[in-house]
Amino acid sequence: MPGTTRKLLTVICEARLESRLAADLIRLGAHGYTVTDARGRGSRGARDAAWDSAANIRLEVVCEERIAQQIAEHLQKHYYDNFAMILFSVDVEVLRPEKF
Repeated sequence: MPGTTRKLLTVICEARLESRLAADLIRLGAHGYTVTDARGRGSRGARDAAWDSAANIRLEVVCEERIAQQIAEHLQKHYYDNFAMILFSVDVEVLRPEKF
């Protein structure tokens, strides 16, 4: 199955950031994104979603490497110091590269 390589950028962060991050992603060149609820434990403690203030989301974007880098730099500069957030990326093969 031949494909085209893109980056899958995954952000796990506080749910209250969803609308801000969604706007940032589109402004920075992402064509779209997927958001799901997330729970877990990390350096800032347990995030079990029992209260709105303890809810996390997992936000995923498939995009060109250049866009992924711009998003990563933006998130690090504007969010890392003040919010619970992690970010990781992997290469993925897509069959319809024009969508990403």
